[in-house]
Amino acid sequence: MPSATIDSPLVDALRARGQRVTPQRLVIHRLLREQNRHMSADEVLDEVVERLPGVSLPTVYATLELLEQLGLVRRLGPTGGRVLFDSRLDPHHHVVCSQCGRVEDLDAAVETAPALTAARRAGFADARAGLIVTGVCRTCRCPRRSYT
Repeated sequence: MPSATIDSPLVDALRARGQRVTPQRLVIHRLLREQNRHMSADEVLDEVVERLPGVSLPTVYATLELLEQLGLVRRLGPTGGRVLFDSRLDPHHHVVCSQCGRVEDLDAAVETAPALTAARRAGFADARAGLIVTGVCRTCRCPRRSYT
């Protein structure tokens, strides 16, 4: 997908809020779209440092927080002891391995309306709901045996 197509939702959202379109914001947003996986801030930093020499972890965190505010990523977590960011925005849920922390998308119909209604009654605005299922993944369940 061309950069202009990937960038347009971010550029439009930033301009609508009167905020600057910076190389850091563009590159981090592109990376999340290209990788199409759940990533921690540390993983984003590791991947983006070649494209943005001198970028810092605080800049990555600030950009991820902004992208979340703009509705361009979803925050998951903490899952497996870390906060992850998901660039997939359509309604879906997640399954997390309780041993290795692996996270995968889970496409299943789950009725979240009652939870959202209860959250609104409790005074919460802009509530979102998603299910996180925990278990042991296939890799952890069936490790390769060492025959030494």
